[in-house]
Amino acid sequence: MNFTQADIIKALSTVEDPDLKRDLVTLNMIKDVKVEASKVSFTVVLTTPACPLKEKIRQDCQDAVRKVVGDSVAIQINITSSVTSLRDNAPLLPGVKNIIAIASGKGGVGKSTVTSNLAVALAQAGAKVGLIDADIFGPSIPTMFNCEHEQPHVKQVNGRNIIIPIEQYGVKLLSIGFLAPPDSAVVWRGPMASAALKQFFSDAEWGDLDYLLIDLPPGTSDIHLTLVQTVPVTGAVIVTTPQKVALADANKGLSMFKQPQINVPVLGVVENMAYFTPEELPDHKYFIFGKDGGKNLSEKYNVPLLGQIPLVQGIRESGDSGLPAAMKEGPTGEAFHQLARTLARQIAIRNANFVQTQKVELKV
Repeated sequence: MNFTQADIIKALSTVEDPDLKRDLVTLNMIKDVKVEASKVSFTVVLTTPACPLKEKIRQDCQDAVRKVVGDSVAIQINITSSVTSLRDNAPLLPGVKNIIAIASGKGGVGKSTVTSNLAVALAQAGAKVGLIDADIFGPSIPTMFNCEHEQPHVKQVNGRNIIIPIEQYGVKLLSIGFLAPPDSAVVWRGPMASAALKQFFSDAEWGDLDYLLIDLPPGTSDIHLTLVQTVPVTGAVIVTTPQKVALADANKGLSMFKQPQINVPVLGVVENMAYFTPEELPDHKYFIFGKDGGKNLSEKYNVPLLGQIPLVQGIRESGDSGLPAAMKEGPTGEAFHQLARTLARQIAIRNANFVQTQKVELKV
């Protein structure tokens, strides 16, 4: 054997993470390098279990080590993941690595559909995921997860009532819809709604999560300000349709997060209902709401286009039946899994390149 552990580490230091543009050794992504006479093994720790470049990184590592050890030595590469975070020692939600706001300018663009399918797709990739339905006035997450008649348990901890989120399809859920009868209107003033959202942060047992998605109400409201004033948000996702009216409102939502006093990184834009595809003609695309509106919005603000989700009857049926489309085989499910991989990638890039978002201190 004419190579050592140091030789293997040196070889792996030539392999670059395609997104973070730094080598794997510097990024501390290489662990447990072992060298034997006829075998080399090591572990690559990815920044997310939903990494879309997993196989490329594996192949690049194999190629780099092969140059050192030759063809007769076996190379065993173990792939694991540890989601990155900038939230060290956070007093609120200490076990939550990333808080992601999902917003839209107007209602009816499918924001809750996108959020629920994103949550399921991330969980299916192996991430620990939570979802807060902060759309206080029109909670739809309970229906989409087929648990609208459930009620979360409450336990006493040091004299305080702590809510236990409901778990469905591998996702921990809290919604005002669990706390009010399904057929009753929730008529609350802004401060009451904000207090409910704060309680979901401070008085709930979320445990360890890689991603906590917040499904916000449409527009820009008290709820949005409460969110950014209560916890540091890793980043925001803007959901829109290609329609001109939706884009005009999405502009406002995106601008809100970019305001200097709020300054939450925008991770990207999701163009929902990008085109209509009949299920019996999967190769046909009909751009009934216009074409590339979300793409143009992302280019205008120089943020990524995370995905274009088709308008398919099955997505609506899945939402109504409480079985998210991301759980099913086929192009629709794959569209949401691709979206989840792209979002996870942007979160890792954001955490590697920017400082932690601070809680907003607004002087009124």
